[in-house]
Amino acid sequence: MTLASTLEIGIHPATALLIGGLAAAVLRGRYASFALVLAPLFGLGYVATLEVGAASTLHLFGYEILGVVVDQQAKLFGYLFHIAALIAGIYSFHLRDPWQVSMSLLYAATAVGVAFAGDMLSLFLWWEGLAITSVFQIWGKRTKQAEEAGFRYLFFHVSSGLLLLAGILLRYHGEGPEALSLAPLTNALEAGDTGALLILLAIGIKAAFPGLHVWLKDGYAEATHTGPVWLCAFTTKCAVCMLARLFPGAEVLITIGGVMAMFPIFYAVIENDLRRVLCYSKINQIGFMVVGIGIGTDLAIDGAIAHAFTHVIYKGLLFMSMGAVLFRTGEIRGSHLGGLYKTMPWTTGFCIVGAASISAFPLFSGFVSKSIIITEAARNGHLLIWMCLLFASAGVFHHAGIKIPFFAFFAHDSGLRPKEAPTNMLIAMGISSFLCIFLGCNPQWLYDLLPNGAAGYHPYDATHVITQIEILLFSALAFTLLNLWGKYPPELPSVNLDADWIYRKAGRGFLAFGEGFWNGLNERAHAFFVVGITGSVCSFLKRGQVHAMQTLYQPFVKIGLIEENGSKGRDHLGKRSALGVHPVGWTALFCMLFFLGFLLLIFK
Repeated sequence: MTLASTLEIGIHPATALLIGGLAAAVLRGRYASFALVLAPLFGLGYVATLEVGAASTLHLFGYEILGVVVDQQAKLFGYLFHIAALIAGIYSFHLRDPWQVSMSLLYAATAVGVAFAGDMLSLFLWWEGLAITSVFQIWGKRTKQAEEAGFRYLFFHVSSGLLLLAGILLRYHGEGPEALSLAPLTNALEAGDTGALLILLAIGIKAAFPGLHVWLKDGYAEATHTGPVWLCAFTTKCAVCMLARLFPGAEVLITIGGVMAMFPIFYAVIENDLRRVLCYSKINQIGFMVVGIGIGTDLAIDGAIAHAFTHVIYKGLLFMSMGAVLFRTGEIRGSHLGGLYKTMPWTTGFCIVGAASISAFPLFSGFVSKSIIITEAARNGHLLIWMCLLFASAGVFHHAGIKIPFFAFFAHDSGLRPKEAPTNMLIAMGISSFLCIFLGCNPQWLYDLLPNGAAGYHPYDATHVITQIEILLFSALAFTLLNLWGKYPPELPSVNLDADWIYRKAGRGFLAFGEGFWNGLNERAHAFFVVGITGSVCSFLKRGQVHAMQTLYQPFVKIGLIEENGSKGRDHLGKRSALGVHPVGWTALFCMLFFLGFLLLIFK
């Protein structure tokens, strides 16, 4: 075995977060909380020093593993993940659970590792790390529901890792070491390559493709009050990062993204749990990114990456506002909230900023990224998808831009009068609100970080602004009229299932089949081997000496050791053997025979 490494970048970009996570595991109290803030700050400063084109290689067993490759896309996601970790760390500063604090930083570190991964092997290792470290944001709640949701979450994400590994191995078997590179797989996918398809499915699970999305709304809704702030920043954005790297221009993604942008709207409108509403809107927004990657032009790819950047900020802000509500009231159901603006005015204001951003109001961050994807869909002739994206834009304003702040802070007066959110939460929400407005007013700052510089795109022209304002106004009008007419779906204290129903029915059917088939097989095997064969052998061995002496009866008669007495003599000999009663002469004879056999073995 040969082991050597070449470092052009000094240390791995995730090092600060890794050290912070390990330190937080042994530190206690505020000392551990300081790691939540200091580690992302040091890591962010280090990413800023990285030069595009630098790499880190490891030579192991004759193979060259690219642990780190720095390009513009990796660097942008490096910035994003460290900024998200910093904001989430400030928001979580009050936590005193070492598991949550430590695993939060390690979770962010694995996301940075995915962004800078240079080949399939390093990608797989960080990919599995995402699953293991992220589930503690759910289990940290320490309830039965959270425990079960965490195991369901792990099932999907471990499956994603296994599919990724299977795809890598299949491609390596067919193409050799070249298959380990992170070169685009779009042509291989469209040519029907099974390995490329498995890799797409692996990424699709983490991206919450339709039918594979249930882990997201299930896990996030059962997480701690800080958990979704971390979860929304990393896992799905790692998937978007890898889709942009491995499958740019894959036409199947246009259809998948269009469905993702559309179907969550209908479930979000009838959902009562406000964090689940945000989960549906998250899937909706990821759909825009997937469409942009599927279109595949430089500007569309830039739009998808830019939207991933802005989405982490404003969706994190919305989850922070709902987390503050849950932290102060212990309640997150829209039917049990309302009137909180009276005692939580800062949280209300920050939530409205997040709602304006996700709705893509001009001068807010969502507008400067989402409009790129919509424009490219129309420009490249995808008119049906363009119409779907317009409808999805209206829908997300309807259920996330209006429903979330309205039912949480306004609507009917629930009678709840909680305190304002803790100071650290307000600081984190304030930073996110500032970034939402800053990016919306200064889009070129973000565009300059994109891999292709957004190709001279200008979001604030008359067409983009007027079209978006029309969409928002008509959506607001629809919400107002439906409420006035009493047609808007009421907030009912219930739990809605979508594809969960299929998984639960299929899972119960599988368990019933397994119980019937495997338990039946086990019972038959037990009857044949244990009761049948083993029982017969044991029964024989219990009377082995009797059977042996009865078998030797006739030979003993012939040599004169016993007298002939027919079957009675044979039965009598068996009875004496069962009782262990033998003539003295026989006993002496057997002793001599055993002694002679012993001598033969020794002197052979």
